[in-house]
Amino acid sequence: MLLSGLLPHPCDSVELEQYTTDGNLAARWLTDISAFDDLTEGCTVADLGAGNGVLGLGALVLGAGRAILVETDQAACDVAKSNAESMGFTESVEVIRTTLGSGPINLTPADVVICNPPWGRQTPRADRPFLEAIIASEAPAHLLHSAEATHIQPLFENAGWSAERYGEADFALPASYSHHARQRGRTRAAFWRLTLP
Repeated sequence: MLLSGLLPHPCDSVELEQYTTDGNLAARWLTDISAFDDLTEGCTVADLGAGNGVLGLGALVLGAGRAILVETDQAACDVAKSNAESMGFTESVEVIRTTLGSGPINLTPADVVICNPPWGRQTPRADRPFLEAIIASEAPAHLLHSAEATHIQPLFENAGWSAERYGEADFALPASYSHHARQRGRTRAAFWRLTLP
């Protein structure tokens, strides 16, 4: 309920494939993540494509010590900062406005990376900078991506990583953009855990 009450992602760029991750889905996924990786005090979580900050802030609720929210959209950064403030996490959150792939970003402080990237439905390979940032981080990562995606496992295994698909869920797609035909749609999403052996 706490995550569902956050200010939503402004969702104003179809090219960036901006959608709000539903609070219930975020809570369920974060619970799964905490079964694999320790999200308790002292843990730093990096949330790539953070949007309104729901995943990074949710990790703090579960006990993580620090969240790094990485987002390209200024309006989304502002919402994430406002959400962090409303939850009392201002000191524990760093919001970095950058476009992944446009230059190096240091994610080495992260103990765990969480990422719900654009899936590439509007712009082919839009997820690639996010996946490359995960590989560069060398930290265990959890990825939410289209259940239809076939490139995740080969890409990470070719980079020497282990890729484990451990679950699926419906991802809500409210009619946010002109190409949406239904008022409220859904698509199937898969959860991946990505690690260096």
